[in-house]
Amino acid sequence: MSTVNPKTGYSRRTLVGLMEDKPGVLSHVSNLFRRRNYNIESLSVGHSETPGISRMTVVVNGDDAVVEQVIKQLYKLVNILKVSDIDDSSSVTRELALIKVYAPAAVRAEIKQLVDIFRANIIDVALESLTIEITGTEDKIDSLIAMLRPYGIKELARTGRVAMVRGSTTTGVTK
Repeated sequence: MSTVNPKTGYSRRTLVGLMEDKPGVLSHVSNLFRRRNYNIESLSVGHSETPGISRMTVVVNGDDAVVEQVIKQLYKLVNILKVSDIDDSSSVTRELALIKVYAPAAVRAEIKQLVDIFRANIIDVALESLTIEITGTEDKIDSLIAMLRPYGIKELARTGRVAMVRGSTTTGVTK
């Protein structure tokens, strides 16, 4: 289960929604969160295995009552087909990050060692910087960022969490 923030009593929850791939659907979803004053920690949307259906992964902070209300509100949207609350212990979660770090020639070998330890990749090399791609858990990405910070992070982009239930269980919609 997710850890509970002692200040708010809320935990980070991952919701996976399947929706029709039509213009304006994502806008309706984000407006729902705005109107209800729910904070979206991360939001990732892309095509699913079914043509015409997009998969949305939303990370929200809330207790059971808040998450239940979010799910009910999402189902009220016409183009939402299915919403699942994904338990961290029964799911696979990943995030992608691109990190551009200050890297003059004198420290490139050190940075390369860190990249290798974290099984990340250097995807761009410039005179004074390296761009690193890393995929993994949020903790793994946070750790690499912390290790690179002393070198000087010039730019950082993260996708937010994507999640899938482990094993043969799916969150899919059968057609």
